[in-house]
Amino acid sequence: MNEANLNINLHYVTRVEGHGNIIVNAKNGKIEKVQWQVPEAPRFFEAMVIGQKWDVIHHITSRICGICSIGHTLASLKATESAMGIEISEQTYNLRRLAIHAENLQSHMLHIGYLVLPDLLGVGSVVPLASSHPKELQTVIRLHRLANEMSDLICGRTTHPQRLIPGGFTRIPTKGELLNLREKLLTSEADINSLIKLLKTLVIKLPAFTRETEYVGLTNDKEYALYDGDLASTDGGREPVENYLSWTNEYCVSHSTAKYTKRKRDSLMVGALARFNLNHKQLREKALKTAADLGLVAPCYNPYMNTVAQFVECVHSLEESISIIDAILKVGLKDEKPQVKLKAGRGIGAVEVPRGILIHDYTYDSNGICIKSNCIIPTNQNHSNIQKDMEAFVPTIISKPQNEIELLLEMLVRAYDPCISCSTHMLKVEFI
Repeated sequence: MNEANLNINLHYVTRVEGHGNIIVNAKNGKIEKVQWQVPEAPRFFEAMVIGQKWDVIHHITSRICGICSIGHTLASLKATESAMGIEISEQTYNLRRLAIHAENLQSHMLHIGYLVLPDLLGVGSVVPLASSHPKELQTVIRLHRLANEMSDLICGRTTHPQRLIPGGFTRIPTKGELLNLREKLLTSEADINSLIKLLKTLVIKLPAFTRETEYVGLTNDKEYALYDGDLASTDGGREPVENYLSWTNEYCVSHSTAKYTKRKRDSLMVGALARFNLNHKQLREKALKTAADLGLVAPCYNPYMNTVAQFVECVHSLEESISIIDAILKVGLKDEKPQVKLKAGRGIGAVEVPRGILIHDYTYDSNGICIKSNCIIPTNQNHSNIQKDMEAFVPTIISKPQNEIELLLEMLVRAYDPCISCSTHMLKVEFI
């Protein structure tokens, strides 16, 4: 045990979205405090949609996040459609699945290539990699660009979709555009294979830390659940998303402007590793092989392996997207105009975004005006698990030099790929 005093006060963790602090204090080798803090001012995104019309809500909520804007749009649309009783066509369903795979690939490649790879290659940011590992960085950039182009094609632009509306799309891709995308997806295999070789040499640098926890995600009997599914847990249980409140159980802590959640244990984890642990058998063949090649085996209790699970999902998203395009083109594209009849009601929509389950819950009056709203953000569900991981991990590394401890804890936070700003929640204040 390190008998020296330890005083880590990191403001703020770098290479994550938003502001988070790591606090660790030890005196004479005895740990006095380990804390993951979120100090950002709460964002009032739920209040923003109150009083707004049903056909603009998804445009507003897509602005919650510049990384998961497609996911927010889809969760919002699903909630509105549920409230209004709007049925979508098979074509719309498949195009939305393409959109969510585009976002998954887009976000995962950003996280793996620009935020985590520098740690594994021993540098402080992605900038030095342009000189030390130019080929590898160019590979990441090509795959990230492909995901951006895919988002543009399906959604109208890279972030904050324009074409997705309740019941359908304002514009759909042409056959030629989908065939062109399919060809690009096929040719990306060489870049994927190159990154598999690179990650094989680097995965051993991830800390061998494990802590069993509850993993929660959507699950679907037909496919690896991203767009649709029921709530499921590795601790058992499967329920419709309408029961989400009994799964998330939000509560406040004094050191965080983001709420915490828990279900059967003190904390839970959502995201790529949770999805892998729950649904790995439904991954495409190459994705399963990639997981095996990189040492990812279910159940995996190492949070650092979340990054590996993200890469496995990238492989899956590329394969699955080709299959979806084939299914769309086999039936033929149709010009569809969604029909909407306004009615009062409550609707809940859930999708898996890169960081985990995202839930939107709206209540509308008979004029289609939103009168109540609730959003559960993935990172908001992970904060407590980050805290519990730190509490378990710090005693095992306390004898290391302080700079090494700081790096390992920063890497732990980065492994969750947190979207911290999105997770800070509305506060209700009563003035007396």
